[in-house]
Amino acid sequence: MLHNKVGEQNLFEQLGRSSFILGLSALFYILSASSFADFRKTQVTAFQNYKDESDRTFSAYLKSDWEAYFVKESIPIYEEAKPRELSPARIITVVNQGPHVSIKIQKQVDQAPKFDTQENIVDKKDIDFDFYGTNISINIPHGMQTARYFPQSKEGISNYFQSVALSPYEFLLTYIQNVSSDLNLNDWGKYLLIKKISESIFTSQDESRLLSWFLFNKLGYSVRVGLSNSHVVVMYHSEKVIYATPNYKLDAKKFYVVSDYAKGSAGKVFTYKQNYPGADKALDLTMDSLPTFVDNKMQKTLHFSQYGKKYTIKYSYNKNLIDFMATYPQADYETFFNAPLDASTYQDIAIELKKHIHVKQASVALNFVLHFVQNAFVYEVDSQQFGREKVMFAEETLFYDKSDCEDRAVLFSNLVKELFQISVVGVKYKDHMTTALYIPMNGDAVNVNSKKFIIADPTYTNAKVGQSIPKYKKIKPDNFIVLKQ
Repeated sequence: MLHNKVGEQNLFEQLGRSSFILGLSALFYILSASSFADFRKTQVTAFQNYKDESDRTFSAYLKSDWEAYFVKESIPIYEEAKPRELSPARIITVVNQGPHVSIKIQKQVDQAPKFDTQENIVDKKDIDFDFYGTNISINIPHGMQTARYFPQSKEGISNYFQSVALSPYEFLLTYIQNVSSDLNLNDWGKYLLIKKISESIFTSQDESRLLSWFLFNKLGYSVRVGLSNSHVVVMYHSEKVIYATPNYKLDAKKFYVVSDYAKGSAGKVFTYKQNYPGADKALDLTMDSLPTFVDNKMQKTLHFSQYGKKYTIKYSYNKNLIDFMATYPQADYETFFNAPLDASTYQDIAIELKKHIHVKQASVALNFVLHFVQNAFVYEVDSQQFGREKVMFAEETLFYDKSDCEDRAVLFSNLVKELFQISVVGVKYKDHMTTALYIPMNGDAVNVNSKKFIIADPTYTNAKVGQSIPKYKKIKPDNFIVLKQ
């Protein structure tokens, strides 16, 4: 659908041959100009030929005075370091309690991407790359390819913007929107897609970043570009905190340099105040549904013990999805707790767990799942495993052999919510994360919105539902993460 050459040519014609020819003429003249004065004269001509009045307005604004902004200190996701070791609990046999549970597993519908990855592409395209199993192949407007960041100043940014704005960029925007829809990409998926397209066109990091900035503005996102030591810095507005990421406060709003996640400070930047007209959407890292990437299926088997008896849990996972999740910045906890497991992965695990918990009493069934998460993985804090803090999605916790408290809390809460259809919350302390269940059982508990939730700690090995790590029994949690129903 998106690789149709005839359709592509027709769309280019619809965009207006006159504007395209003017753009090419201006660029040809730029490249052949013998002096910077000629270059400036060409830019004045280009300014008169804008297709979009918003581009004319914004281009003029880019030439106004820029101000210096200083980086804000990145907020750590934990106030104190998580413990490197946790002693196991004394084993206590679970008492049969509660109704017998009935585990129902809904057959999953195949959610293969609509995007045609098997299309036979006869003509070579300008860019061609793999995007988590999907082939991205597209021609790029000439005026976009030849745009340059020159000189290396705010004037160079204005020049770049003018060149790209004169090109028939609408086709590329439509392509990005179609791929995003077909692959069910959230904002982070769009960010990665646009980043990959931009880097496939330009070898210069400054120029590829400028194209990402241009495209995100055209898609309606609140994105600013700035300069730091003559190099381009792109800042994305987010209403939610993105941890361990340099950020700047512009017009009382936070803008994040997501390309520098976990890389330290971006330093002082010079930038403008006003958004591109109509571009006011915040970058939203929420992932309530997963991308529908091509299935690169792999198998894994987990082993664990409960009361001396050994069990195995076998399942499959999509490696393309794991690779995508590995790029994720440190979003808020709600993002990780509310992202679902891949449908196929969940079905495999649910079928395996059902063998041992179906028609068992609730206390036995809940504790079996709790002990599975406690014992199937090696405990290791992120600083040891990754060299930085990294909250994992449930899918990632199943992929890696090692995990720490919040990773297991995300996985356990996901399984419990789906298997038993009960309410669950994440319980965060300054240096620890656990979960609590809204169930009529006795044990250590927390109050959430005037309701009593029973602690179930996926990291406290051998502990049963209702047992807290002794250290946290009398400590008030920092906050709760409520899972969507």
